[in-house]
Amino acid sequence: MKKILISGATGLVGNKLARKLFERGYQVEILVRSKPQNSDFKSYEWNYEKKFLEEGALDNTYIFIHLAGASISKRWTKAYKEEVYKSRVDSAQFIFEEMQKRKIYPEAVISSSAVGIYGQTTSQQIFTENDQPANDYLGNVCKDWEKKAFQFQELGSRVVCVRTSTVLSEKGGALEVLKKPIELNVGAALGTGDQYFPWIHIDDLVNIYFKAVEDVSMNGAYNASAPDFINNRELTTKIASHLDKKLWLPNIPKFIIKTVLGEMSVLALEGSRISANKIENAGFKFQYNNLDAALSDVIN
Repeated sequence: MKKILISGATGLVGNKLARKLFERGYQVEILVRSKPQNSDFKSYEWNYEKKFLEEGALDNTYIFIHLAGASISKRWTKAYKEEVYKSRVDSAQFIFEEMQKRKIYPEAVISSSAVGIYGQTTSQQIFTENDQPANDYLGNVCKDWEKKAFQFQELGSRVVCVRTSTVLSEKGGALEVLKKPIELNVGAALGTGDQYFPWIHIDDLVNIYFKAVEDVSMNGAYNASAPDFINNRELTTKIASHLDKKLWLPNIPKFIIKTVLGEMSVLALEGSRISANKIENAGFKFQYNNLDAALSDVIN
């Protein structure tokens, strides 16, 4: 069996992806900060900050999938912004150096990235993989994150960066946060409500990663965002409809959101339209290509 090594495999996406790869016959092994009590997969401890990697972790790695990274949904203090950056960029650099040192040459390296690379821009522009990274916090994080991923080409690896939008799943993730005020009958659109909300169903995201594993023609960056352009007002209305709830409050003003969320409020108040053309042209077919279908699955 071909070994696939995954960082971040205990997260929302990593857990589902590891299971799918295992069921399809791959030898799945995972990098963890501490050993789980129960796991179906062989695990190796690692700590990029302390430059520690358990012996044998990289042996015979056919594909390395890098999903590790601190959540961006915590308040953006200076210290936490640094943690978000290092958990993605420094961790990738550490694995690259360890592979280089140990002469490990994976066939492919598949790295998570984010549509935040384009910045938070509410306009009619549709961003494609050819657009330049934004010169803001998330744009710079993603730019450096991808730069470390493409470094693995020096080892002869095929490199794919999956630029992920907000993931909708039946358990955990962003939808839990979005649903809560609506379930409590205090839901409302945020700011103007005109900001776009790029999204993807978790099953489609897992399938994009699976395609990147098996399709050797995939190289470079790909947007992982459903081809359905929805703004915050439409999103809020559709979630309420699927929950059989009524919206009666006016939009929540920007200044309140900025006061509560600080710098992170940009995630709530701005949003871009993201093209899915490249991944679709590569032969990928979205199972959930509109928001109603996705919400019907993850809510109902």
